[in-house]
Amino acid sequence: MSFKKILKIIGRVILGFILFVACYFLSAFVLSRISVGKEPSSVPADVTIYIETNGVHTDIVVPVKNEQMDWSSEVKFENTVSKDTSAKFAAFGWGDKGFYLQTPTWSQLKFSVAFKAAFALSTSAIHATFYKGLTEGDDCKKIMICRDQYQRLVNFIQQSFKTDSAGHFINIKTNANYGNSDAFYEAKGKYNLFYTCNTWANNALKSCGQKACAWTPFDTGIFRQYR
Repeated sequence: MSFKKILKIIGRVILGFILFVACYFLSAFVLSRISVGKEPSSVPADVTIYIETNGVHTDIVVPVKNEQMDWSSEVKFENTVSKDTSAKFAAFGWGDKGFYLQTPTWSQLKFSVAFKAAFALSTSAIHATFYKGLTEGDDCKKIMICRDQYQRLVNFIQQSFKTDSAGHFINIKTNANYGNSDAFYEAKGKYNLFYTCNTWANNALKSCGQKACAWTPFDTGIFRQYR
């Protein structure tokens, strides 16, 4: 093969990659601005949930315990460093296991971790964090939902966890905790460019009839719906 043909092939590969990236971000821009409206409800919205972001990743925050669900029966306080049982809310985020456990800061991100995550070559995990309370702001929005909607959200989150032979959530033993009140669990599914942590959170909102995007890989799409 001549040098000129090799250059032509390399050029086509580079062009193809540029077009792919452009289409990806264009799709994210357009579809994140197409809103899925909140479903109407004739019953009281008496369950408080939140969405929160660290600037990149969206968590769904729910009551630790109410009449419908006691998350602490599976997402145990004893799996956290502090083992503090006074928390009122539990935040759940789904994502790539490598990102969660091997990338404490963006400066420590390895190419191998990013590549595996982008192309669904890794496994996933759920990051659970306990809170005593939350403060509303640009990065934390309160949402009131009814009990039927909350039950659907509970089902969505539960179905994202992997379970052992007895049906219990599988705690990941690690020292990669982000603080004293969090823990990691094995999860179903594979993170990829088209199904990210924020896509999961967006789908969680859809599952309980709340405002969401048609599709988004980024947290900005979700929070734009709650300005």
